[in-house]
Amino acid sequence: MNDPYQIRTVDELRAVILPPSERITVKLFDHIDAYAAAFIGRAPILFLGTTDADGNVDVSPKGDGPGFVLVEDPHTLVLPDRPGNHLAFGFLNILARPNVALIFVVPGATETLRVAGSAQITRDPALLERLSVKGKPAVLATRIRVKESFFHCGKAFIRSALWQPDTWPEGVKANIGAQLAARLQGGKAMEAQIEANLATSYRDNLY
Repeated sequence: MNDPYQIRTVDELRAVILPPSERITVKLFDHIDAYAAAFIGRAPILFLGTTDADGNVDVSPKGDGPGFVLVEDPHTLVLPDRPGNHLAFGFLNILARPNVALIFVVPGATETLRVAGSAQITRDPALLERLSVKGKPAVLATRIRVKESFFHCGKAFIRSALWQPDTWPEGVKANIGAQLAARLQGGKAMEAQIEANLATSYRDNLY
């Protein structure tokens, strides 16, 4: 696709978006301070970005009770892993390229916390036990060495009216059963079975 308006250089970009002021860059930290730690302690969900050896990017949601991510020290976070779909895209990416990025979200808060760093995967039994929920240890844990941390302004959440219930659509559903049944050339019975299996997994296999 040939776009005559494509931005190709830093100078072209900065002609539209001016460089940040010192007042903005001062919000960038190389560690988790007390304010960031408090926010992480209230966050029930985050989004984890990883990259494979070829530069392909994956973003995955990770959620649990508020504070499920352990702040081991100001430079280290530990993210527990629970039973999932076994694709393991994030883990495979970390093995290829350890650099990761996270966005922590707290319901009702317009700001988010962005963290970037280097990750490694561990199966340390003591740590997995420490990260237990409902008597079940974490499957694995991702230890992240923090290189950057900062609060992102809330304009995206304000524009989207994300936390305003009166703007929420009704009856939104992914229709995974219908999607997969169509791909597998199955009918309504297959669709119903897939949806039933998914519901069972949601009920019985969270931990």
